[in-house]
Amino acid sequence: MKTNFLYFLLACLTLFASCSKDLVKNVSSVNTDVLSIEHHHSASIGIMGDTGDIITKTTAGFVLMGGSTDVNAAIKWMLQRSGGGDVVVIRSTGTDAYDNYMARLYPVNSVETLLIDSKKLANDPQVADRIKQAECLFIAGGDQSQYVNFWKGTLVNDAINYLINTKKVPVGGTSAGCMVLSHICFDAQNGTVTSSQVLKNPYNKYATFSTHFINVPFLQNIITDTHYNNPDRRGRQVGFMARLFQDSGFAIKGIGVQEQTAVAIDENGAGKVFGSGNAFFLSAKIAKGNPEVCVKNMPLTWNKNMHAVSVYKIKGSNTGNGNVNIPTWSNFSGGTSMYFSVNNGMFTVE
Repeated sequence: MKTNFLYFLLACLTLFASCSKDLVKNVSSVNTDVLSIEHHHSASIGIMGDTGDIITKTTAGFVLMGGSTDVNAAIKWMLQRSGGGDVVVIRSTGTDAYDNYMARLYPVNSVETLLIDSKKLANDPQVADRIKQAECLFIAGGDQSQYVNFWKGTLVNDAINYLINTKKVPVGGTSAGCMVLSHICFDAQNGTVTSSQVLKNPYNKYATFSTHFINVPFLQNIITDTHYNNPDRRGRQVGFMARLFQDSGFAIKGIGVQEQTAVAIDENGAGKVFGSGNAFFLSAKIAKGNPEVCVKNMPLTWNKNMHAVSVYKIKGSNTGNGNVNIPTWSNFSGGTSMYFSVNNGMFTVE
């Protein structure tokens, strides 16, 4: 009886040792995988493809996407310009869903998402260096006030501008990521704002702006807006432009992009529209003079015989429709012309 018990005990110990060895082996393997990604840099929340850096020939270009479902054709256009290199997605909230999506859409070396949700991370040299290694950068949707507060004036900010102006890689953004790509950004520091609020008082506390954050040469003196399916965004953007024109004296321009739509701008500044919706190109002319009434606590009037802001609307397509030269704001084709104006706080389309 005692002998049988000893045999049983010995068998249990042998089985336990074998299981423990496998368990240690598996844990060790998992830890190694995790450490290899964590060591890569602290902001990474996921990567698809090769963790090693490669260098490819890139072609500059910019994608301004209006939000909601991403436009596959525009994303592919951007990825092609990476030369199949490393793609980095940056955001302050959210998941790594872009990694798998982009990696399946076009063959690239890797797609990695960095969650940069603090000034500390934005000033981490390792995070900034990883961005500088990218052959393509995409700024996800989220909250532009966080992007401004977390990233502006940091090493990450420098890295983004390095990619645009020195390395000359394709860069894109959707929703909030699109808003921050223009020279003038509605930064939502006090929260969002409606058309009615801006048109009743262009200087209300919710109309706040940031400049000299992300420096895209073609987007100087331009303010972008997204989710343009909402008619409220049109009046809001005109209110922004009136306020900025009044304060600066510059001929402020605007690009408004509907959801599931994207404006793709090549290395020479030539733009086309991809997707199922429309993009709107707004321009205020210095020759027409400042808005008639643009002061604090008074309704906006920017009428100019109902021709205050000239607008060109281009419908998107899967292959890219229409034409516009962004630097010269000329060569418009493939769309329709109209005018936006405001009279005593009331927005009008002609």
